Amino acid sequence: MSSDQPKSFVGSLAVTGLLFFIIGFFTWINGPLITFVKLAFDLDEVKAFFVVFVFYISYFVLALPAAAALKLTGMKKGLALSLVVMAVGAAMFGQFSTQRWYAGALSGLFVIGGGLALLQTAVNPYISILGPIETAARRIALMGICNKIAGILAPILIGSLVLHGIGDLSAQVAAADAATKEQLLNTFAAKIHGPYLVMAGVLVLVAIGILFSPLPELKPSEANAERSDSAARGSIFQFPHLWLGVMCLFVYVGVEVLAGDAIGTYGNGFGLPLDETKFFTSFTLGAMLLGYLAGLVAIPRLLSQQAYLALSATLGVLFALGALFTHGYVSVGFVAALGFANAMMWPAIFPLAIKSLGRFTETGSALLVMGIAGGAVVSQSFAILKQHFDFQWVFAGLAVPCYLYILFFALRGHRVGQGAAR
Repeated sequence: MSSDQPKSFVGSLAVTGLLFFIIGFFTWINGPLITFVKLAFDLDEVKAFFVVFVFYISYFVLALPAAAALKLTGMKKGLALSLVVMAVGAAMFGQFSTQRWYAGALSGLFVIGGGLALLQTAVNPYISILGPIETAARRIALMGICNKIAGILAPILIGSLVLHGIGDLSAQVAAADAATKEQLLNTFAAKIHGPYLVMAGVLVLVAIGILFSPLPELKPSEANAERSDSAARGSIFQFPHLWLGVMCLFVYVGVEVLAGDAIGTYGNGFGLPLDETKFFTSFTLGAMLLGYLAGLVAIPRLLSQQAYLALSATLGVLFALGALFTHGYVSVGFVAALGFANAMMWPAIFPLAIKSLGRFTETGSALLVMGIAGGAVVSQSFAILKQHFDFQWVFAGLAVPCYLYILFFALRGHRVGQGAAR
């Protein structure tokens, strides 16, 4: 290895870390955006949650087209293109929100999600093949830390720039006459315009920087061809471990959202005060950061990424059962601890699922990104079922089977159909 290669590797990690920061920022900003649109567009709660629905559905709809685009552009240009698409979406959201046209604002979020689908489809296999795939979980864990730091900062930024004093404003709107109400809401909605235009500008600058960055132009279909028999397989349907991995990511994102976004609702089930439950998501994210750090230390020095995935799934089952058989703050603590169990799952599942795909790597990556839709399905199932059954049993009834499937994938599923490729 030449002396320039370590420098190039570190530079590539730094640039990729910035991209994961961007992914985290635009993903975790959805929470405060729900609060924003509910007041700015004068919506009920169901319509306000279209913010989350539109964002996640864009992954499902656009991941495969993103894979096709990447085959034409290559990884490096694809990364830059994804940021430009996100910039267009950010500008649309800011402009249409200022005009208080909700359909237009949602279309902006859909475009942002489309850019993220392209970015995720490109950057996840990129970081997986940037070094040995056996240590990909460590690199993705480092990226996860960047992602979660952004997730902590995004609500703080929007909260201070846009949502500051929203409680008093909401009271003023409720007491105002029709003309004054419109004026107040127009002024409030316009506060989002500046921050989103700045975001759009930053995204364009980063896109330009990517094109001139030291990122090597890797071809996943070539770099991931080692020990692959993809040339002898005529269809992506001939890689059962990939499809098992897609399902694994689906249930994983489901339990991640369940532990992160539903923990406040879970705490409310015990009658805990709203002023406390609104902060519970931060505890889950904090546990995830600890989990990433533990993964960085343990993989591959102490455990392989598949062994760590099995351990994480086992912890998920134990923590979910702990939440079921305890009450109050202790039960909430077990739910927050699921963040630790969840932390290293994406970093382990993704490289295991795309291993040996060869020329099918881009398409396989897109299918895995489509699995992000599990976050919408599992959390929505919890919200519906808890209306009819005890919320603790519903939570455990959803979480435990998901973790058991992840355990199966770690122990057996990731090896199904790969005998000829070894």
